[in-house]
Amino acid sequence: MKNNLKVLITGADGFIGSHLTEALVEAGYDVRAFVYYNSFNSYGWLDTVSKEIKNKIEFFSGDIRDPNGVREAMKEVDIVFHLAALIAIPFSYHSPDSYIDTNVKGTLNIIQAARDNKVKRVLVTSTSEVYGTAQFVPITELHPKQPQSPYSASKIGADAIADSFYRSFNLPITIVRPFNTFGPRQSARAVIPTIISQLLNGTEEIKLGDITPTRDLLFVKDTVNGFLKIAQCDELIGQEVNIATQSEISVGDLAQHLINIINPNAKIITDSLRLRPEKSEVFRLFGSNEKLKSFTGWSQKFTLEDGLKETIDWFSKKENLQQYKSDIYNV
Repeated sequence: MKNNLKVLITGADGFIGSHLTEALVEAGYDVRAFVYYNSFNSYGWLDTVSKEIKNKIEFFSGDIRDPNGVREAMKEVDIVFHLAALIAIPFSYHSPDSYIDTNVKGTLNIIQAARDNKVKRVLVTSTSEVYGTAQFVPITELHPKQPQSPYSASKIGADAIADSFYRSFNLPITIVRPFNTFGPRQSARAVIPTIISQLLNGTEEIKLGDITPTRDLLFVKDTVNGFLKIAQCDELIGQEVNIATQSEISVGDLAQHLINIINPNAKIITDSLRLRPEKSEVFRLFGSNEKLKSFTGWSQKFTLEDGLKETIDWFSKKENLQQYKSDIYNV
């Protein structure tokens, strides 16, 4: 199936971005993948996709912090999926400037170029971290924003800049807010790859931070399906919309579940290095998906069990597991 719409995906070389890029190619879109310029000529996770998919992608190497390259990448584009961002919370504690440059200024560059090029739809990727610890559940899009880390603050700033362009210039923006997405290719700074990689490498003392917080865990293919549905729904222009499972599980219960599957002899130990400052830890995330469902008909296709199985299977392949440094704390 050939689709006449040309799409640009920023952060196409990353975890969610690479899965979204594959899905857009398979859906017949004309795809341009904005990947982070580097001297290795690496396209990140897109280096690992099938040759058939790769041959249908137009690659653009650049840096979203540079408005000139962004403007060039945006030429003749109909829809922009903006996913490029710095995402690690611990790294944001000591390097907050880089989060402002990439997440706030980078988003400004994207939406300014989209405005100049009269792009038909812009999907700006937010994060459930903007809500902080739940004040009520399930967390709807009307929940107050709480910047509990410099990362979260930068994403709140990016969302606000995007919203202002919708209100000031009628730019057709939707703010897409995925909850805790997991799956193959996720970086080791996230809890599920941290646990799985330690277990598969034979570690019997699984190092974690606080195991009491809860998370709303969403398999990456469900997240990607949410992006596709939102892009096809004009009624969501000017809106913020969650992608969530409307459920929660504690980090401790999740870890124990993975231990039971992979190595029942392993046990959890607390690593003080991995503890967030108390006022910075988000203790409860449990998102509402009512808005997404009512506007688009989206539904969760993968249970937590399904998603974990596919993720473990992927990590079990030697060529994938060896890319992860499970013996250190990945910030």
